[in-house]
Amino acid sequence: MSSALLELEGVTARYGPVAALHGVSLRVGEGEAVAVLGANGAGKTTTLRAVSGTVRRGGSIVFDGKSIARRSPESIARGGIAHVPEGRGTLTELTVHENLRLGAYVRRDRKAIAEDEERVLGYFPRLGERGSQRAGTLSGGEQQMLALARALMLRPRLLLLDEPSLGLAPLVVAEIFRIVGELNEREGLAVLVVEQNAALALEASSRAYVLEVGKVALEGESAALRRDEAVRKSYLGY
Repeated sequence: MSSALLELEGVTARYGPVAALHGVSLRVGEGEAVAVLGANGAGKTTTLRAVSGTVRRGGSIVFDGKSIARRSPESIARGGIAHVPEGRGTLTELTVHENLRLGAYVRRDRKAIAEDEERVLGYFPRLGERGSQRAGTLSGGEQQMLALARALMLRPRLLLLDEPSLGLAPLVVAEIFRIVGELNEREGLAVLVVEQNAALALEASSRAYVLEVGKVALEGESAALRRDEAVRKSYLGY
């Protein structure tokens, strides 16, 4: 198993008085793709928010050997973690190029930013054709691609991807997962993906965690989970 890039141990999280995570522990190795699965309300999205610092959390969160449990979202992003939230979060009044440049807001290396924009658009040629177009006029699939491309402008070591297939046509979803797989294989980008489509997520990952009411109920190799009929029926819904 690859060395740990991200490690969560006993992580809790809450929204006001409501506890959402009850001691989640998981790990993502260097260059590894890991899926987080579970029903609605299981704590999948909150797990990503705990890592990116956008929810009140406790427990141990270690990235690249250093604790990030008390760091701000900006500090965590600067450290190499990019979060693509559910719902995409593109800035609809800005153009494609402006959204991409905004993705590099914590960086100061202007020449490298321009080079990275060209590199990222190599993965998303449709966005390159729409550089001066306002993001709000893009299709849903194109907006999801823009959200992913913008995250890559951070030049992250770990990508947090929340429900990338939500509301999109199967062909578009397949293309997005193909690009993520290519980034993982060619550039060694580690990925922690939350996805309602369990079959798709298991196909795209090497390991997976299944959450139930804020706790890890099951973990294992994705290929083994795909083959286990009892696991599929009990936890994965297919």
